[in-house]
Amino acid sequence: MQKYFSQVRSMLQNWPDLLFRGITRISAVSVLILLFAIIVSLIVGSLPSIKATGFQFLASPEWDPVTDRFGALVPIVGTLVTASISLLIAVPVSFGIALFLTELSPRWLRRPLGIAIELLAGIPSIIYGMWGLFVFAPLFGEYIEPWMSNHIGNLPIIGPFFSGPPMGIGILTAGIILAIMVIPFIASVMRDVFEVVPAMLKESAYGLGATTWEVTWNVVLPYTKIGVVGGIMLGLGRALGETMAVTFVIGNAHSLTQSLLMPGNSISSALANEFNEAVGELYTSALIELGLILFFITFVVLTFARFLLYKLGKREGKVA
Repeated sequence: MQKYFSQVRSMLQNWPDLLFRGITRISAVSVLILLFAIIVSLIVGSLPSIKATGFQFLASPEWDPVTDRFGALVPIVGTLVTASISLLIAVPVSFGIALFLTELSPRWLRRPLGIAIELLAGIPSIIYGMWGLFVFAPLFGEYIEPWMSNHIGNLPIIGPFFSGPPMGIGILTAGIILAIMVIPFIASVMRDVFEVVPAMLKESAYGLGATTWEVTWNVVLPYTKIGVVGGIMLGLGRALGETMAVTFVIGNAHSLTQSLLMPGNSISSALANEFNEAVGELYTSALIELGLILFFITFVVLTFARFLLYKLGKREGKVA
């Protein structure tokens, strides 16, 4: 009996800790429940389209709501290509920004420039889309795309990717706008992880006669590679799921072309443009299946990122 009362007294004394544990446990489980509910709802909503088209939905470029013939190849390709273009542009630019802020920038310029980059990350995506449509696309179509068509469009292998009429809007334009959007995120993460490198490591390399580039490549990057990869994957996740900015400038055309200057489509832009106008069970189900595919692509990318970070961390532990 005395043991029982002691246990009760201990529970009464520790009730704040027990309450905190219960709340955190419920919060963690609720995230898993919400994720499972989203997956189930997407699968249930996609069943009519899955039954009607099967795996042909992934391979067909046709999208004709009038005849109820739907294929996801064009939006899938558009999503992957625009995200890839954005990373090809954003990663080196973000690396240069982070390197300048941590190693080369005057002290008086670091803080205002860092704040400006963080403010860029807070601009709504629809603002980027409007700026891209009304400012960037006309200038890009008038000055840059004609030069690409005349000087790069005639080259072997890469020429077909930069040929076509200069319309301003298209897959390449969408990729550039996405790059502008994800640069602040990647640059901020890179800057933060570069700043945690111990000054002694860098000063030792400088003392041995290393240049700024050698210190960055041989000291800073190896020390912060896990954080750098995490920042890049954060930007990739943003690029894959971006909706409004891409909808404004990609052209929203269900056509599969080799040229990056031509209009295309992405999964998010297709959902934004057509979901309110979807008539019929199959049409709505096809759009939901597009959402399921986007969810799967994002899940695969994030899983690969976590696996890569795990391997980097494991190898780092072995070296240590």
